[in-house]
Amino acid sequence: MHEQSRPVANGEEQAYTLTVDEAAALYEQAGFGRTLRAIQKYCARGDLDCIREQTTYGERFRITPTSVARHIEQIEQLSQANRRDQSRPDANVRAESNEPVPVEKDGASVREQPRPDAADGRYVDQLEKENAFLRDQIGLKDRQIERRDNQIEAMIERDRETNIMIESLQRRIPLPEGRRSEEPRPTPHTEVSSDAEAAG
Repeated sequence: MHEQSRPVANGEEQAYTLTVDEAAALYEQAGFGRTLRAIQKYCARGDLDCIREQTTYGERFRITPTSVARHIEQIEQLSQANRRDQSRPDANVRAESNEPVPVEKDGASVREQPRPDAADGRYVDQLEKENAFLRDQIGLKDRQIERRDNQIEAMIERDRETNIMIESLQRRIPLPEGRRSEEPRPTPHTEVSSDAEAAG
């Protein structure tokens, strides 16, 4: 986690070539498809070597291809181990059907059978954690969208009020000027001639 926040030298930065979408395509090609949110979680959790970049729309991850390949290999090994664990109870059942098994061994095989359930329990816990993380992310996005919607509505309302005020001012300002321009203004020459006429 602490490696993501440290500044990266330019030479090292070239290794962080994958976007989250490109990493998702590699998981899909390997037969272990993952959602974009799951890959973002892997980055945040430190499962993948990555750096954070600031963009206009927020943060994004850039990931090294080697860490994606390593993580896919780990998933594949875990999947194979899980398949082997699930095949063991079948082997025990075949052995029991072919040979008579003493009571002591039968008790031992009963104790061994819960192993797949324990593995399943780990996966269930992991899935629940991922679901909780995704719910938090969705809630965060919903709150951000709601906040932006409110900001947009407020801006639209301010624009509407501004337009109303401008329209009102345009109605008031030009009319008095027009009326003054239409009225004939007396010139000093006219006033003098009218005084002369009154004197004559």
